[in-house]
This record gives sequence, C-alpha cells and structure tokens, in this order.
Amino acid sequence: MSLTPDQWIVAGTVAVSLALFISEKLSIDLVALMIAGALVATGVITPDEGLSGFSDPATITVAFMFVLSAAIMKSGALSTVGPRLSEQFRRNKAMGLLIFMLLVGCISPFVNNTPIVAVFIPVAVQLARSANMHPGQLLIPLSFATIFGGTVTLIGTSTNIVVSGLSAKLGAGGISMFQLAPLGLVFLVVGIAYMVLVGRKLLPGGRGQEDLREKFGMGGYLTEVELLPGARFVGKRIMDSALVRELEMDIIEIVRDDQRFVLPPGDMVLEAGDLLKVRCDVERIRALKDRANISVKTTMHLAGDDLRTRGTKLVELVITGNSPLNGITLREADLIRTYRAVPLAVRHREDVVHDRLHDTVLRSGDVILAEVKSHYLGTLKEMERSPDAPFAILAEQEGMAEFDKRRFSIAVAVILGVVLVSSLTAVPVVLATLVGVILIVITGCLSMKEFYEAIEWKVVFLMAGAFSLGAGMHKSGLDALIAGKAVLVLSPFGPLAVLAGVYFLTMMLTEMVSNTATAALITPIAIGVANELGVSATPFIMAVCFAASASFMTPIGYQTNAMVYTAGQYKYIDFMRVGLPLSLIFFVLAVLLIPVVYPF
Repeated sequence: MSLTPDQWIVAGTVAVSLALFISEKLSIDLVALMIAGALVATGVITPDEGLSGFSDPATITVAFMFVLSAAIMKSGALSTVGPRLSEQFRRNKAMGLLIFMLLVGCISPFVNNTPIVAVFIPVAVQLARSANMHPGQLLIPLSFATIFGGTVTLIGTSTNIVVSGLSAKLGAGGISMFQLAPLGLVFLVVGIAYMVLVGRKLLPGGRGQEDLREKFGMGGYLTEVELLPGARFVGKRIMDSALVRELEMDIIEIVRDDQRFVLPPGDMVLEAGDLLKVRCDVERIRALKDRANISVKTTMHLAGDDLRTRGTKLVELVITGNSPLNGITLREADLIRTYRAVPLAVRHREDVVHDRLHDTVLRSGDVILAEVKSHYLGTLKEMERSPDAPFAILAEQEGMAEFDKRRFSIAVAVILGVVLVSSLTAVPVVLATLVGVILIVITGCLSMKEFYEAIEWKVVFLMAGAFSLGAGMHKSGLDALIAGKAVLVLSPFGPLAVLAGVYFLTMMLTEMVSNTATAALITPIAIGVANELGVSATPFIMAVCFAASASFMTPIGYQTNAMVYTAGQYKYIDFMRVGLPLSLIFFVLAVLLIPVVYPF
C-alpha cells in the first residue's frame, strides 16, 4: 500500500498514540495534545486546524454538561437512594438490582456518567453491606447501566458528542438529541435484562465485605516503636526525624505516659519513652531493629475498640476519574497534611501494595486504606460531594449528603429545558447548554468556583486533541485510503458486512483505548467507507457511537469500568466473563437493527 509522506506521518502518529493509550505511560489528555502538536509541527494540519478542537461546539458542549451534572450531584438527591433501596435488596436481590439499574440507566442519558458512578459507588457498597452481598455484585452493573443509558441521547456520553462533532466537520451532518434513542433504548432494556437474568450470576459471589484489616492484609505492616533513652530520634521534631525523612514512616499515634496523640502534628518533639505506632514496610521494620535504643514490636493495633479509643476510623478512599490525585504518587499527594489521613495500603487493580507505599502512583479506581480522625470524616465527606472530588468514601460512609430540594428542582428543570429546546427547536445544543449553565450559576445552584471545578478538563483536552487526529486523517486522505481497502475486502458481501466490520473494529479497539479516542479514530474511516459505497453515512456513524460505548470486556476501555474495578474487588477475568456475552449480544443487535432504524 503506497502512502504519501503526510499519510505516513498520520499513520505513525496513530500507531504511537495507540501504544501510549494502551500502555498508560502518559495520561490520555497529554497524548491527545501531543497528537495535535505532532501533526501541526510536521505540517499535516495548520495551527488553526490543530487548535480548532478547543473552540469546537462539541468540546464546549461536553464542558458545559459537566457543569449541569455537577448541579444535580450537589443537590444530594442521588445519595438518598441507598436507604430507599436497602429493603428491596433484602427482600429480593434480583428485583433490587433491576430497580437499581433502571434508576441509574434513566439518569445517565441526561447526566455525565463519570460523576454518577462516583456518587453511586458508596451507595452500592452500602446496599451490598445491608443485603449481605459481595459489593462486586452491584458495581459492574452500576458501570454498565451508565453505559447503557449513555447511548440513548446525544448528551449521554462525550463519545456521542465527539462523533457528532467530527461528522459535522467532515460533511456528514451532526447527530440530533434523540436520534440515537430508538436503538439506545433497545440497548438499555436488553442490557439490564441480561444483567438481571444472566450477568449477575457471573459476577463474584460470596457474602458481605471482610474486615478491612484482613482485606488489605495489614498484619505486620503496622508497628509499635518505643524510643528508649539515647535514641537518636529523641529531642527532634517529627518532621525532622529520620523516621520520616529517611525511613518514610507514617506516625499514626504517639502514646506518652497516659496521653495519646493521634495523627500528631509534624512539629511535635519526640521524647524518650514515647510509644509510636507507625506504618512502614518490611524492609524498614528490619532497618529499625538494627538501630540502637529502639524497641520494635510488629503487632497489629487496628481492632475496633482500639480505633474508637484513639478517635479514628479506617476508611477506604477510591480515586475518582477526575481526581487531582490521579497520576501522582502518594508522596506527592501528601494525604496526612492535605486530608488528615494516614495511608496504610493501596489496592491497585488486583494487587495490594504495602511496600514502598509512598512511591505508588495512584490511578483512577485505586482504593486507599487510610486511618482518619473521626471528627475529620465530615470534612472528607463534604469534599466528596464537591464537583472535583478527589475520592469517594467506601467505608464508614455515614450521613449522606443532605437533600436540597430547591437546588435539585432547579437543576432538573434546567436540564429538561436544555433537552427540549435543543431537540424541538433549531437552537444548537451548545447554545442551549450555555444558557443552562448561566441559569445554574445565577440561581445559586453552583458558584463560579464550583463551575470551573466541575469541568473534567482531561476530557476537554482529550477531545480537542482527538479532533486534530480526525482532521489529520481526513486532510491527508488516510481515512479514505483505509476505507477503500476495507470496502474492497468486505463489499462483495454487501453494505451490511461492511457495517458489521466497522462496528466490530470499533468495539474491539475501545476495549484497549479510551472510548473517546476510539471514536475520533474510527469516525473519519466510517464516513469514508460510506462514501466509497455510495450510501448514507448515518448507519456507519451510529455504529461508531454504539460500539465505542460498548466497552464491557475490560476494565480499561471505559472510565467508569476503571472506577469500579478495584472498589468491587474484581479480577480482570470478571469483566471478560460478564462482558463478552453482552458485547456479542449488542453486536448482533446493532448489525440487525441499525440498517432498519437508520437505512443505507
């Protein structure tokens, strides 16, 4: 296949970006900006074309939808769901799951799915505890329900808006608000039915959650250190002590005579006779034992009564998709100073990390086991309700957000107004959302500070870079070249076979790469395929929308899957076991129904 220099550059950029997306060595938004920079620097696209994604109506619409979603979350309405559903789960787990997924699935067409999952993770965990279920029986259904619901409307997921924006730029026309609804509703109903009847039986079983200490294997990682007279640490402030500076130990408590100092401040001076309770890994425990005038006892002191005496609680903190902690180490996060929380362990995917804890890079979905002062939990829960929440609290989730009926009513009215105006009039959806977010701020549902914090800037930058990739593929002619080859292979079997090929390629790629990046990569090819066949581009565009969202087989293809992965104590194979049949069902439905609903 003979390529022009520009096509070689775009093809190379695609190959490198795919490798970076899959490896997760760099954040996806940075990779997207690198794509734009590379294509502009090599002259494939102009600087204006490289930056046009930032001003594209699709990008702005997604940013504003985050603000509208935050207004709903801030009202506390969704946090009231748990107590109402607990009794239903205790009576009939299948019916409880049906109601739970229907509720989430009916919200997600109008509210961004990432904050929905962030809010509902602790709700789902509490429901599981109350019904004596494994939390894994609810968290994959939670993620999947938001994906199902997101396929119903244009604004249900950023993927749909990306495809619509690229389609409009490439001359195939955008997607209207409810154009996806006929097939999206089928996916929603079939997906929920599958999970209730079949999928839930394939999820991890077992009873309620084990004790947090056992769950994180904390025995031996919390240690008592007694400072004897003459110890080199005596007379030094904690922050200046080698315990912290050299051995990187977190001091949870100091017992001095009859006094207890829980999570002591860094300027507290250590004295002879102090009994320190510290968190450290095995190698540092060995190093301590070699020090003079120190007595080390590797005993566990995290019993419930002991925690109550110290006025602390163990909590699980799951890193959210747009968390400022995502991508930085625990040392950089500095949980002790920032959140008054001592990190004890981190559950990353299927592994529990104890050693070299401060060097652990946090990722979306990771769960931190931490000890927090009881009186400070209220502050953490307030942070949890903010639009840019750094984490969701799984354990000790007491006192959900108070329901603000006025704020909720205004937010719902604004979102309904945006949907109705953009679907029943000629007003563009970007203008409708602009008016909506202005009303949200004017009515006091969100402050301007909360407005800026609500926007998930990673997605905005990812979209802007993705549009550059689409422009590069189209301008270089690579999309038409790939489309021509695909049509040459599949066209003898008819347009339906080509459609099936586009859907299948998108479905498989989205399991390895961000769904938004997949949509940006495949949309120009799909439109090129339609042009080569001389048929309507609409069915191919719809295939990309549905397939890019249909990420069920891996925890990395869709952000909500990553968020529930660790919180639900899943293994990688759990997603494959539940998601593979579902992906095949959706594939068959799409191939059979897309040509009927959206004719060639």
